[in-house]
Amino acid sequence: MLTAHTIKTIQSLDKKKYRQKYNLFLVEGNKIIKELPNSDYEIENLYSVNPENLSFKTKEIEKILPNELKKISFLQHPKDSVAVCKIPENKILKEVSIQLILDGIQDPGNLGTIIRLADWFGIEQIICSNDTVDVYNPKVIQATMGSFLRVNVCYTDLEEYLSTYPYPTLGTDMNGENIYETDFPEKFSLIFGNEGNGLRASTENLISKMITIPRFGKNQSTESLNVSMSAGIILGEIFSKK
Repeated sequence: MLTAHTIKTIQSLDKKKYRQKYNLFLVEGNKIIKELPNSDYEIENLYSVNPENLSFKTKEIEKILPNELKKISFLQHPKDSVAVCKIPENKILKEVSIQLILDGIQDPGNLGTIIRLADWFGIEQIICSNDTVDVYNPKVIQATMGSFLRVNVCYTDLEEYLSTYPYPTLGTDMNGENIYETDFPEKFSLIFGNEGNGLRASTENLISKMITIPRFGKNQSTESLNVSMSAGIILGEIFSKK
């Protein structure tokens, strides 16, 4: 049986300050949890209503009741298991051909989807501004569908990082060069701004070129595309030329 202290601690991981305090985050569902042993993530505790469905040779699984799972799950309809994992120290990889840079993305679903897109297209790294939503937010982790295990996500001061970045930087905006007419370099960063405000001025000043997805529809009522949708369209075009 889970103690009141354990339940309270796990419930607190919904908030960034407690994830940072305990250096822990939550992974839910057997499908993703089964991938953890083959990743760089270390499991601190593992709870399951059906431990027999998980085969972990080096980790003891604590059997819990369905009502206990509901208390520690952040899902509306809790799944089978919950893993409490340690947050690793992610370091920026020096040499990657294409990487994504996110400037103030706030929606957990958008970040999770972008991580999933990066994984799909084989992009190893995403650099985030310090005010971008936390990758270990439960909603982000769930939206990645396990892709967070294969994409290096780091947080840093973008102005400082971009000022020494040696390759071209392509910003995304409503006004820019048509992506279908753009020649993409071998090594570069693709930068996406905040959902409502776009790229901040300090970031925009350090961008080599602006690119845009042209509008083909005659109806002008649609103001813009969702940032994760834009990422999918642009990445599809980039990799169609490879």
